[in-house]
Amino acid sequence: MSDTWQHIRYEIPVDRVARITLARAETANAQDYRMLSELNEAFDRAARDESVRVIVLAADGKHFSSGHDLRAGTSMDDIEPIGTQCHFDAPGAEGYMATEAEMYVGLCWRWRNIPKPTIAQVQGKVIAGGLMLVWPMDLIVCAEDATFSDPVVAFGVNGHEYFTHPYEVGARLAKEMLFTGRAITAEEALRHGMVTKVVPNAELESSTLELASHIARRPMFGLTLAKQSVNNTLDAMGMYTAIQSAFGLHHVGHNHNLRLHDSLVDPEGIAVIRSEA
Repeated sequence: MSDTWQHIRYEIPVDRVARITLARAETANAQDYRMLSELNEAFDRAARDESVRVIVLAADGKHFSSGHDLRAGTSMDDIEPIGTQCHFDAPGAEGYMATEAEMYVGLCWRWRNIPKPTIAQVQGKVIAGGLMLVWPMDLIVCAEDATFSDPVVAFGVNGHEYFTHPYEVGARLAKEMLFTGRAITAEEALRHGMVTKVVPNAELESSTLELASHIARRPMFGLTLAKQSVNNTLDAMGMYTAIQSAFGLHHVGHNHNLRLHDSLVDPEGIAVIRSEA
Protein backbone atom coordinates (compact mmCIF):
# COMPACT_ATOMS: atom_id res chain seq x y z
CA MET A 1 0.00 0.00 0.00
CA SER A 2 1.23 3.46 -0.92
CA ASP A 3 1.90 6.58 1.13
CA THR A 4 2.02 8.60 -2.10
CA TRP A 5 -1.67 8.45 -3.00
CA GLN A 6 -2.58 11.26 -5.37
CA HIS A 7 -6.35 11.46 -4.99
CA ILE A 8 -7.11 10.49 -1.39
CA ARG A 9 -5.82 11.16 2.13
CA TYR A 10 -5.71 8.77 5.09
CA GLU A 11 -5.63 9.78 8.74
CA ILE A 12 -6.67 8.81 12.27
CA PRO A 13 -8.63 11.89 13.47
CA VAL A 14 -9.77 10.33 16.76
CA ASP A 15 -9.02 7.13 18.64
CA ARG A 16 -10.10 3.92 16.85
CA VAL A 17 -11.46 5.82 13.81
CA ALA A 18 -9.81 5.99 10.38
CA ARG A 19 -10.85 8.69 7.94
CA ILE A 20 -10.36 8.44 4.19
CA THR A 21 -10.85 11.71 2.30
CA LEU A 22 -11.46 12.15 -1.42
CA ALA A 23 -8.96 14.85 -2.42
CA ARG A 24 -9.87 15.99 -5.94
CA ALA A 25 -11.81 19.10 -4.99
CA GLU A 26 -10.76 20.77 -8.24
CA THR A 27 -12.88 18.20 -10.12
CA ALA A 28 -15.64 18.04 -7.48
CA ASN A 29 -14.06 14.69 -6.56
CA ALA A 30 -14.84 13.08 -9.90
CA GLN A 31 -13.63 9.48 -9.87
CA ASP A 32 -11.04 8.16 -12.26
CA TYR A 33 -9.76 4.61 -11.95
CA ARG A 34 -6.68 5.83 -10.04
CA MET A 35 -8.86 7.38 -7.33
CA LEU A 36 -10.95 4.23 -6.99
CA SER A 37 -7.84 2.05 -6.79
CA GLU A 38 -6.31 4.28 -4.12
CA LEU A 39 -9.59 4.34 -2.24
CA ASN A 40 -9.67 0.57 -2.23
CA GLU A 41 -6.11 0.43 -0.87
CA ALA A 42 -7.07 2.84 1.89
CA PHE A 43 -10.13 0.79 2.86
CA ASP A 44 -7.88 -2.28 3.01
CA ARG A 45 -5.45 -0.46 5.28
CA ALA A 46 -8.22 0.54 7.68
CA ALA A 47 -9.83 -2.90 7.59
CA ARG A 48 -6.56 -4.62 8.47
CA ASP A 49 -5.53 -2.19 11.21
CA GLU A 50 -6.50 -3.81 14.52
CA SER A 51 -6.60 -0.41 16.23
CA VAL A 52 -9.35 0.84 13.87
CA ARG A 53 -12.98 0.00 14.59
CA VAL A 54 -14.84 2.52 12.41
CA ILE A 55 -14.03 3.94 8.95
CA VAL A 56 -15.23 7.36 7.80
CA LEU A 57 -15.33 8.34 4.12
CA ALA A 58 -15.23 12.13 3.62
CA ALA A 59 -14.47 14.52 0.77
CA ASP A 60 -12.67 17.82 0.26
CA GLY A 61 -14.36 20.86 -1.21
CA LYS A 62 -17.90 21.99 -1.80
CA HIS A 63 -19.21 18.72 -3.26
CA PHE A 64 -18.79 15.12 -2.13
CA SER A 65 -18.54 13.70 -5.66
CA SER A 66 -19.69 14.59 -9.15
CA GLY A 67 -19.48 10.94 -10.21
CA HIS A 68 -17.36 9.23 -12.83
CA ASP A 69 -14.68 11.36 -14.47
CA LEU A 70 -15.88 11.13 -18.07
CA ARG A 71 -12.66 12.76 -19.32
CA ALA A 72 -10.35 10.19 -17.77
CA GLY A 73 -10.70 7.37 -20.30
CA THR A 74 -11.30 3.70 -19.61
CA SER A 75 -7.82 2.15 -19.55
CA MET A 76 -6.90 -0.32 -16.80
CA ASP A 77 -3.17 0.33 -17.38
CA ASP A 78 -1.23 0.43 -14.09
CA ILE A 79 -4.33 -0.56 -12.08
CA GLU A 80 -3.95 -3.76 -10.07
CA PRO A 81 -7.19 -5.80 -10.18
CA ILE A 82 -8.48 -7.17 -6.89
CA GLY A 83 -11.25 -9.43 -8.22
CA THR A 84 -11.45 -12.29 -10.68
CA GLN A 85 -12.31 -10.19 -13.74
CA CYS A 86 -9.89 -10.42 -16.66
CA HIS A 87 -9.33 -9.58 -20.35
CA PHE A 88 -9.88 -5.86 -19.79
CA ASP A 89 -8.48 -5.08 -23.23
CA ALA A 90 -10.67 -7.62 -25.06
CA PRO A 91 -12.54 -6.22 -28.09
CA GLY A 92 -16.27 -5.61 -28.22
CA ALA A 93 -18.41 -5.66 -25.10
CA GLU A 94 -16.18 -8.14 -23.28
CA GLY A 95 -13.35 -5.83 -22.24
CA TYR A 96 -15.40 -2.85 -21.12
CA MET A 97 -17.95 -4.95 -19.26
CA ALA A 98 -15.11 -6.67 -17.38
CA THR A 99 -13.59 -3.28 -16.56
CA GLU A 100 -16.83 -1.90 -15.12
CA ALA A 101 -17.46 -5.16 -13.25
CA GLU A 102 -14.05 -4.73 -11.62
CA MET A 103 -13.86 -0.98 -10.99
CA TYR A 104 -17.49 -0.25 -10.18
CA VAL A 105 -19.63 -3.17 -9.04
CA GLY A 106 -16.72 -5.23 -7.74
CA LEU A 107 -15.21 -2.46 -5.63
CA CYS A 108 -18.56 -1.22 -4.32
CA TRP A 109 -19.59 -4.69 -3.21
CA ARG A 110 -16.19 -5.23 -1.60
CA TRP A 111 -16.51 -2.00 0.42
CA ARG A 112 -20.08 -2.80 1.38
CA ASN A 113 -18.83 -6.02 2.99
CA ILE A 114 -15.88 -4.63 4.97
CA PRO A 115 -16.35 -6.22 8.41
CA LYS A 116 -16.16 -2.87 10.20
CA PRO A 117 -18.75 -0.09 10.44
CA THR A 118 -18.36 2.56 7.74
CA ILE A 119 -19.79 6.09 7.70
CA ALA A 120 -20.09 8.47 4.75
CA GLN A 121 -19.64 12.15 5.64
CA VAL A 122 -21.43 13.99 2.86
CA GLN A 123 -21.75 17.61 1.75
CA GLY A 124 -22.90 19.27 -1.46
CA LYS A 125 -23.76 17.32 -4.58
CA VAL A 126 -23.60 13.55 -4.90
CA ILE A 127 -24.19 12.68 -8.54
CA ALA A 128 -24.54 9.22 -10.14
CA GLY A 129 -21.18 7.53 -9.52
CA GLY A 130 -20.94 9.57 -6.32
CA LEU A 131 -23.80 7.50 -4.95
CA MET A 132 -21.65 4.43 -5.62
CA LEU A 133 -19.28 5.68 -2.92
CA VAL A 134 -22.02 6.65 -0.46
CA TRP A 135 -24.42 3.71 -0.73
CA PRO A 136 -21.93 0.93 0.17
CA MET A 137 -21.33 2.68 3.51
CA ASP A 138 -23.29 1.49 6.56
CA LEU A 139 -24.34 4.94 7.80
CA ILE A 140 -24.61 8.33 6.10
CA VAL A 141 -24.27 11.64 7.91
CA CYS A 142 -24.97 14.55 5.59
CA ALA A 143 -24.98 18.32 5.69
CA GLU A 144 -28.15 20.28 5.11
CA ASP A 145 -26.96 21.29 1.64
CA ALA A 146 -26.43 17.70 0.45
CA THR A 147 -28.34 16.52 -2.61
CA PHE A 148 -28.39 13.12 -4.28
CA SER A 149 -29.11 12.35 -7.94
CA ASP A 150 -28.65 9.76 -10.66
CA PRO A 151 -29.48 11.53 -13.94
CA VAL A 152 -27.78 9.05 -16.28
CA VAL A 153 -31.00 7.70 -17.84
CA ALA A 154 -30.42 10.74 -20.08
CA PHE A 155 -27.34 8.88 -21.34
CA GLY A 156 -29.52 5.98 -22.49
CA VAL A 157 -28.69 3.59 -19.64
CA ASN A 158 -30.76 2.45 -16.66
CA GLY A 159 -28.76 4.14 -13.90
CA HIS A 160 -25.30 3.92 -12.36
CA GLU A 161 -23.66 0.52 -12.12
CA TYR A 162 -24.09 -0.26 -8.38
CA PHE A 163 -27.87 -0.44 -8.77
CA THR A 164 -29.25 -0.49 -5.23
CA HIS A 165 -31.70 2.37 -5.72
CA PRO A 166 -34.87 0.52 -4.59
CA TYR A 167 -33.09 -0.70 -1.45
CA GLU A 168 -31.88 2.80 -0.63
CA VAL A 169 -34.99 4.96 -1.22
CA GLY A 170 -37.81 2.54 -2.06
CA ALA A 171 -39.26 1.63 -5.44
CA ARG A 172 -41.41 4.73 -6.06
CA LEU A 173 -38.74 7.32 -5.29
CA ALA A 174 -36.12 5.23 -7.11
CA LYS A 175 -38.23 5.37 -10.26
CA GLU A 176 -38.81 9.09 -9.90
CA MET A 177 -35.08 9.76 -9.41
CA LEU A 178 -34.24 7.75 -12.50
CA PHE A 179 -37.09 8.88 -14.75
CA THR A 180 -36.66 12.61 -14.01
CA GLY A 181 -33.00 12.82 -13.07
CA ARG A 182 -33.86 15.24 -10.28
CA ALA A 183 -31.83 15.53 -7.11
CA ILE A 184 -33.40 14.63 -3.79
CA THR A 185 -32.61 16.81 -0.80
CA ALA A 186 -30.99 15.77 2.46
CA GLU A 187 -34.31 16.00 4.31
CA GLU A 188 -36.06 13.94 1.64
CA ALA A 189 -33.32 11.32 1.86
CA LEU A 190 -33.75 11.26 5.64
CA ARG A 191 -37.53 10.74 5.37
CA HIS A 192 -37.00 7.77 3.07
CA GLY A 193 -34.36 6.19 5.30
CA MET A 194 -31.44 6.71 2.93
CA VAL A 195 -29.37 8.79 5.35
CA THR A 196 -28.80 8.43 9.08
CA LYS A 197 -28.91 12.07 10.12
CA VAL A 198 -28.83 15.59 8.67
CA VAL A 199 -26.78 18.28 10.42
CA PRO A 200 -25.81 21.91 9.77
CA ASN A 201 -22.86 22.20 7.39
CA ALA A 202 -20.65 23.66 10.12
CA GLU A 203 -21.28 20.58 12.31
CA LEU A 204 -20.78 17.89 9.67
CA GLU A 205 -17.27 16.83 10.65
CA SER A 206 -17.83 17.00 14.41
CA SER A 207 -21.17 15.15 14.22
CA THR A 208 -19.67 12.41 12.08
CA LEU A 209 -16.69 11.90 14.36
CA GLU A 210 -18.94 11.96 17.43
CA LEU A 211 -21.03 9.15 15.95
CA ALA A 212 -17.94 7.23 14.88
CA SER A 213 -16.38 7.55 18.34
CA HIS A 214 -19.60 6.40 20.00
CA ILE A 215 -19.72 3.29 17.81
CA ALA A 216 -15.99 2.62 18.31
CA ARG A 217 -16.58 2.02 22.03
CA ARG A 218 -18.31 -1.27 21.14
CA PRO A 219 -16.25 -4.47 20.79
CA MET A 220 -15.05 -5.08 17.24
CA PHE A 221 -16.44 -8.59 16.98
CA GLY A 222 -19.89 -7.52 18.10
CA LEU A 223 -19.90 -4.75 15.49
CA THR A 224 -18.81 -7.20 12.81
CA LEU A 225 -21.55 -9.68 13.72
CA ALA A 226 -24.21 -6.97 13.78
CA LYS A 227 -23.17 -5.65 10.38
CA GLN A 228 -23.08 -9.12 8.87
CA SER A 229 -26.53 -9.89 10.25
CA VAL A 230 -28.08 -6.85 8.57
CA ASN A 231 -26.20 -7.46 5.32
CA ASN A 232 -27.32 -11.10 5.35
CA THR A 233 -30.93 -9.89 5.53
CA LEU A 234 -30.44 -7.68 2.48
CA ASP A 235 -28.76 -10.58 0.69
CA ALA A 236 -31.74 -12.82 1.50
CA MET A 237 -33.91 -10.14 -0.14
CA GLY A 238 -31.92 -10.59 -3.35
CA MET A 239 -29.76 -7.47 -3.27
CA TYR A 240 -26.73 -8.91 -5.08
CA THR A 241 -28.86 -10.66 -7.69
CA ALA A 242 -30.68 -7.38 -8.35
CA ILE A 243 -27.36 -5.54 -8.78
CA GLN A 244 -26.09 -8.10 -11.27
CA SER A 245 -29.33 -8.07 -13.24
CA ALA A 246 -29.30 -4.28 -13.50
CA PHE A 247 -25.60 -4.31 -14.40
CA GLY A 248 -26.35 -6.57 -17.36
CA LEU A 249 -29.07 -4.18 -18.52
CA HIS A 250 -26.64 -1.28 -18.07
CA HIS A 251 -24.40 -2.90 -20.66
CA VAL A 252 -27.29 -3.50 -23.01
CA GLY A 253 -27.66 0.30 -22.88
CA HIS A 254 -23.96 0.85 -23.57
CA ASN A 255 -23.99 -1.45 -26.57
CA HIS A 256 -27.20 0.09 -27.92
CA ASN A 257 -25.50 3.50 -27.74
CA LEU A 258 -22.41 2.17 -29.51
CA ARG A 259 -24.58 0.94 -32.39
CA LEU A 260 -26.52 4.21 -32.67
CA HIS A 261 -24.02 6.87 -31.65
CA ASP A 262 -20.57 5.24 -31.73
CA SER A 263 -20.37 6.19 -28.05
CA LEU A 264 -20.99 4.39 -24.76
CA VAL A 265 -23.59 7.03 -23.87
CA ASP A 266 -26.16 9.00 -25.82
CA PRO A 267 -24.27 12.27 -26.47
CA GLU A 268 -27.47 14.32 -26.24
CA GLY A 269 -27.71 13.31 -22.60
CA ILE A 270 -24.84 15.60 -21.64
CA ALA A 271 -26.78 18.67 -22.74
CA VAL A 272 -29.94 17.42 -21.03
CA ILE A 273 -28.18 16.89 -17.70
CA ARG A 274 -26.34 20.22 -17.85
CA SER A 275 -29.53 22.10 -18.67
CA GLU A 276 -31.24 20.67 -15.57
CA ALA A 277 -28.30 20.97 -13.16
